[in-house]
Amino acid sequence: MAARLAEEWFAICGGCEVTILDIGEPLLDVLKQVEIVHMPVLMDHKLYGQTGEGTEMEIPAADVGLISGGIRSEEHKKLAQEMRKKCKILISLGSCACFGGIPALANQFSTEELLEKVYRDSVTTEKNGLPHEQIPALTDRVYAVHEVVKVDAYLPGCPTTPEMVAGALVALLEGKPLPALASKSVCDECPTKREKKAVTTLKRRLDAPDFKPGAPLSEMRCLMEQGILCLGPATRAGCGGSEGNPRCIRAYMPCEGCFGPLSDKANPMVDMMGALSSIGLDPKQIPDRAATFNRFAGAGRLRPMPRR
Repeated sequence: MAARLAEEWFAICGGCEVTILDIGEPLLDVLKQVEIVHMPVLMDHKLYGQTGEGTEMEIPAADVGLISGGIRSEEHKKLAQEMRKKCKILISLGSCACFGGIPALANQFSTEELLEKVYRDSVTTEKNGLPHEQIPALTDRVYAVHEVVKVDAYLPGCPTTPEMVAGALVALLEGKPLPALASKSVCDECPTKREKKAVTTLKRRLDAPDFKPGAPLSEMRCLMEQGILCLGPATRAGCGGSEGNPRCIRAYMPCEGCFGPLSDKANPMVDMMGALSSIGLDPKQIPDRAATFNRFAGAGRLRPMPRR
C-alpha cells in the first residue's frame, strides 16, 4: 500500500516546493510509493470541502506531512494543528518552517508597526483603512512550526536540497530513521585555507573575493579573512549534501546562514561576534547585527527593540 503524503505551505516564497520538483528523475520512483492526498501547490484539495460545504478545515489522514513556511496567521496555526493531528510523522521543510526564515526578520517590529508601514507610511501606497474582511488575523510574530506543534524531523535550507527531501522520503518509505542534522559548523566543512592573519575592514558582500576561477577551493583564502562577512562560524553544516563542500562556498560566495544555528540553544550573535573578533574585525562595522546574524533564524530570537 502506498504511503499517504500531505503538504502545506505557510509564510514562504514557494522555493521549497520547487525543490521537490527539482528532485528530478528519482522523484518518479518515490511517487510510485506515495499517494499525495493534500498539496495546495500541486493539487486541488479544498480545506472546507470541494464545494465549500464544510465548516471546519480538514486535511486527509497521512503517513507523512510536510510543512514549509513559518506560522504568521491564526489560520496557519490552525492548519499546523490539523496537520499534526492527521499526520503520523510531521517534517519542517526549509528554513522558514525550521527557524522562521526571512519572514521572521519582521519580528523586530510589532504587528501594528508593520501594518502602518505597509498600508499607510509607504510612499507608493494610497492611504486607506487596514484590510479586515475575510482575512485571517496575524499572530503577534512569525513562529517556527515547532514552536506551535511537535515536529518529528527538520530539513533546513533556503531552499532545502532536493537530495535531502528525496533522502528523507525514501528513508521513511523504507522504515529507516531520518539522518540526524550535523552538529558541526559550515567552517568545519569549508575547504578554504586559513592564514589566521588579522584584517580590519569589511568589504561589501558582493565584492568579488580573491580566487582563481577553476582552481580548487582549497587554494582560496577563507572569505572572512578576505574581509567578506561569512556566517559559516555560526551556521550548521550539511548544506553540501553528498558533495561535502558548502553550497555557497562552492559558488565562491559567503555563507548566508540558511541552515540555521549550530544548535537550538546557540546564539548566532554571540558566535559571530567571537568569530569576527578572532581575526581582527570590529563587529560594529555591521550596522544591523541582530538581523544580519539571525537572517534565517529570527523566529525565536528576534524581538521588537525600543525605538530611540
